[in-house]
Amino acid sequence: QVQLVESGGGLVQPGRFLRLSCAVSGNIFSLGKMSWYRQAPGNERELVASTFPDGRTNYADSVKGRFLISRDNAANTMYLQMNSLKPEDTAVYYCTGVTTWAPKGAPPAGTSYWGQGTQVTVSS
Repeated sequence: QVQLVESGGGLVQPGRFLRLSCAVSGNIFSLGKMSWYRQAPGNERELVASTFPDGRTNYADSVKGRFLISRDNAANTMYLQMNSLKPEDTAVYYCTGVTTWAPKGAPPAGTSYWGQGTQVTVSS
C-alpha cells in the first residue's frame, strides 16, 4: 500500500514563493515517474511537472523557469518549489506516483497513486 500526502499550500501574495511537499508512506523507491498536477475551478486538470528515476524532468510551459520539481528518496518526499507565483497559479495541487514493483498481496507494478491535494491561493 502506497499513500501520498501533500502539504505546504496556503495563501501567498503574487511574486512570493511556496514549497509543496508530497510525503510517501511506503517505499519511495517503488515509484518510477512522479508528477505534480493542478486543477482550478472550471479548468482542465493540468500536468505541472514530472520527474523520472533517470533524472529527466518535464515542465509545463506555464511554469517553466519558475517551478522546480525534486525528489528526496532518503526523506521519502517529493517537492515542488514554486517561485514568482502568479494569480493564475491558484489551484489545488496533487502529487502522483506510478509503482515499478510491489510485494506479494499488493497492487501490481504500474499502479498509479494520487494524493488528496493541497490548496494554493495567490492573491494580494
